[in-house]
Amino acid sequence: MSEEQSITYVAQPGGQLSGQFRVPGDKSISHRSIMLGSLSEGSMTVSGFLQGEDSLATLTAFRAMGVDIIGPDPMGKVIIHGVGMHGLKAPKEPLDLGNSGTSMRLLTGLLSAQGFNLTLTGDHSLSTRPMKRVTDPVIQMGANILSQDKGTAPLSINSDDNTQLSGIDYTLPMASAQVKSCVLLAGLYAQGQTCVTEPAPTRDHTERMLQGFGYKLDIEKLDEQRSKICLQGGGKLTACDIDVPSDISSAAFFMVGASISEGSDITLNHVGINPTRIGIINILRDMGADITLTNEKEVGGEPVADIRIRYAQLKGIHIPEDQVPLAIDEFPAIAIAAACAQGKTILTGAEELRVKESDRIQAMVDGLQILGIDCEGTDDGMIINGGQIGSGTVDSLGDHRIAMSFAMASLRANGTITIQDCANVNTSFPGFIKLSQSSGLNVDIKAMS
Repeated sequence: MSEEQSITYVAQPGGQLSGQFRVPGDKSISHRSIMLGSLSEGSMTVSGFLQGEDSLATLTAFRAMGVDIIGPDPMGKVIIHGVGMHGLKAPKEPLDLGNSGTSMRLLTGLLSAQGFNLTLTGDHSLSTRPMKRVTDPVIQMGANILSQDKGTAPLSINSDDNTQLSGIDYTLPMASAQVKSCVLLAGLYAQGQTCVTEPAPTRDHTERMLQGFGYKLDIEKLDEQRSKICLQGGGKLTACDIDVPSDISSAAFFMVGASISEGSDITLNHVGINPTRIGIINILRDMGADITLTNEKEVGGEPVADIRIRYAQLKGIHIPEDQVPLAIDEFPAIAIAAACAQGKTILTGAEELRVKESDRIQAMVDGLQILGIDCEGTDDGMIINGGQIGSGTVDSLGDHRIAMSFAMASLRANGTITIQDCANVNTSFPGFIKLSQSSGLNVDIKAMS
């Protein structure tokens, strides 16, 4: 852990972003391609796999359960030889998922009835994050899962040949793609029908990919916000090749950077624009951003496009709550946009931000206040008054999205911004510094022991 804590970013003020480039592959799709590919019948190729620590943790976990996975090569090509729905083997050691909450929450469902015992563990940060939101519904289905006193990892999943899950009709207490996916993946192994009702739209990569692998889903739109997704247990997955689009969550940092720095003009190629993920585009456009989508097409069931972003003076808004689930991972970057906007930006309905890799509400408010921005945190969001970003030292708390957001803030700063504890940027965006430098950001790594 001491090595991780030694990485510091130093971002010099000013500059502008320019060029045409591609950010790394989508993390959500990379995770799911390994999970479903491993359980499919046949062999498949994944192109553009994100070689970040989080998605590599998922890959390593399935290798430990006996799946033959070749790669990734330098271009992100992975070949998976699926073992079928019941072909996984007991790992010899606990599955260490590092910093990846997606891995742990989805695998809690997927591995709940495999017929062997295993333990899911992770780093200190992952071990503090709430897991009852996924363990509770899967336990309702009949799984035997033991967590720590506060409902956190490590999680012990105990099953044998007699373990049998039963389908449930589950209504999510709050919109969460990870909880929805966990229950649906457990439903693959349950008797009867499993249904999940979500109170608001969340990312639907799991549903899209299950259908891409030939698994039948019934999706019913209940009203403007709510949907019900149902599947029958006991089916099979058929291998299919996947081309992973660029991650809109990674693109978000550059979208904000180009929007706030005068003279900027960039094009981000082959970005996933799944309708459940485009909150960042909608919110920035509401704030006055100059964003154009071109070359729109569908690749492997996922819509993609090239996104051009040019500088524009942003204005503060009250962020619509229906956009919050569509941009939940992008709010650290959006907070930087709000700090550079004219007027006040208000975020509500985003209490989930307090239980991410860090308390992202408090982390962003603390950092912005250090840099001279008038802002405050609320139970479920932030109030940010646009102003002049100054200089100072901020703590990313080991949260990759906090670190990258404050790096982009330097484009509008009047002094140096030093960002501590940045090693976990590699969980989602390997090569962030190199790509940022080549596109015009004045940022460097100060020290790494």
